[in-house]
Amino acid sequence: MCGIVGYVGDGNVYKILINGLYRLEYRGYDSAGIALGSAGKINIFKTVGKVDNLVNFCKDKDTDCTFGIAHTRWATHGAPSDCNAHPHYSEDGNIALVHNGTIENYKLLKEALEEHGCRFHTQTDTEVLVQLVSWIRHENQCTLVEAVREALKQVIGAYAIAVIAKDDPDTIVAARKQSPLVIGIGDNETFLASDATPFVEYTKDVVYLEDEQIALIRKGKPLKIFNFENEESTINVKKLELSISQLEKGGYPHFMLKEIFEQPNTLLDCIRGRVVQGGKKVVLNGVNDNKDKFLNARRIIIVACGTSWHASLIGKRLLQDMCRIPVEVEYASEFRYSNPVITPDDVVIAISQSGETADTLAAVEIARKAGAFVYGISNVVGSSIPRNTDSGTYIHVGPEIGVASTKAFTGQVMVLTLLALTIAELKGTMTQLEIEEMGQWILRIPKIVEEVLGLAPQIERLSLIYTYARNFLYLGRGYSYPVALEGALKLKEISYIHAEGYPAAEMKHGPIALIDAEMPSVIIAPNDHLYEKIVSNVQQVKSRGGSTIAIVTKGDTEISSIANHVLEVPKVPEMLSPIITTIPLQLLSYYIAINKEKDVDMPRNLAKSVTVE
Repeated sequence: MCGIVGYVGDGNVYKILINGLYRLEYRGYDSAGIALGSAGKINIFKTVGKVDNLVNFCKDKDTDCTFGIAHTRWATHGAPSDCNAHPHYSEDGNIALVHNGTIENYKLLKEALEEHGCRFHTQTDTEVLVQLVSWIRHENQCTLVEAVREALKQVIGAYAIAVIAKDDPDTIVAARKQSPLVIGIGDNETFLASDATPFVEYTKDVVYLEDEQIALIRKGKPLKIFNFENEESTINVKKLELSISQLEKGGYPHFMLKEIFEQPNTLLDCIRGRVVQGGKKVVLNGVNDNKDKFLNARRIIIVACGTSWHASLIGKRLLQDMCRIPVEVEYASEFRYSNPVITPDDVVIAISQSGETADTLAAVEIARKAGAFVYGISNVVGSSIPRNTDSGTYIHVGPEIGVASTKAFTGQVMVLTLLALTIAELKGTMTQLEIEEMGQWILRIPKIVEEVLGLAPQIERLSLIYTYARNFLYLGRGYSYPVALEGALKLKEISYIHAEGYPAAEMKHGPIALIDAEMPSVIIAPNDHLYEKIVSNVQQVKSRGGSTIAIVTKGDTEISSIANHVLEVPKVPEMLSPIITTIPLQLLSYYIAINKEKDVDMPRNLAKSVTVE
């Protein structure tokens, strides 16, 4: 949540920072601001709303500078407003600071600073931090980096910060704890950002800051990184695996639609090198290199949030069906406060698209302290979860810019499928013939997804009928129940229509009271071992006057004769059906939101990477 950009170098500072904000706007878009510095001067411009508003505001302003920092915000403390927007500055106007995260003890710090005569003008925790840095610097007559270090020692919470000062030109001090920051190293220029997207066209050399590290970025001088004890850290430069084309819409009107249609290719990338020998073998090195941990696991606990939690529910069924291991799925946000019972015989799997989800990272830390083996599944190379787990697997679906996850969900489900197959082979809970059959089906999945995407024109027409429904019910059984949850979440996220996902059998235990002619039901009903059961659920909805949209297997006749609308998908093995049946639900949500003229890429109140509690 929130995006930070910083730059020191000979380039067009204002242009680089603004373009960086556009790249990071998916992380938060309540307000935006920029601090432009040169010797003895810092100009700060900030506005409520999106980056476009900031650009318009700056048209007649002095943007001439040699270094700067910028920020796009997802509000935590204080409503979105010009005043509460970042950057925040010290009372004497000498220091400017941008911040992602939450300072938990900001009230105590604020009260202490007020006793020393500091005055505050915003509702934010960030202003407290910049005033603290300024006060320490003034009292101790120390450097900016020393003042930042001493201030952060007093802070409780999560943060990524970038700080500049009038009297320290061409210098940025940055630090992080539980919120990402990456430094890009170019030719006589240095970049700073919440992720690498703002500077991918300038450099491929990056340094990922670790927790409680402080970076000193100066024009014309080598990068220096220190810990809180002022010990200099080794700088580990990595090569960025990201291209500029991945960050563009490629002719699509929205990133979300592009990412939905990318899924044949992203799934192919996900399985490339992992399903080999024509499908006869599935290889996940993260599992094979730690096979004893999985063979001896007493149970598996999966921790995740949001869409990743829905993928985890599918993963639970896959692991239990294929591997016969007890599996629990926990919301990471609940897990971290539930006093969980974890033993060294447990395997904890942490799933996060961004690899930076605050609650999931906290769950990882708890699991590691308890001695469990922790396995990470993430999309972003070099993110915090891969760096803080014992082993893991990247889903390799490329940058996902649309806030509502699509290709990351199917990538997570695919990796969980490969994970289950790899463990099943190690444990001998599936025969070689069964593994080969599944492997061959997996190789066909990208082409099958491409076929399902051909339903888009039909779904676009269908969306016109349901655009102004006020409530939806999504129903599924078995592997299709988490798909129902995910379909309902997609509709809520981007169209703002209330929707609930339920196990179809539970409908009669309460939700059936809601069904009438004005509440449509979406029913995920592939031809699996629970098909006959869900037929009766469709009949129950219809008998109460409810309108139904059914996702069925091609050739279906029974549900097709009952439902109001039917979307047919190719037949695949039951364990692979979630990847196929979720595609029509993504498209339905997208087209309904478009009909309602909503901003599908940046839905209100949401941000892509949830790096605060």
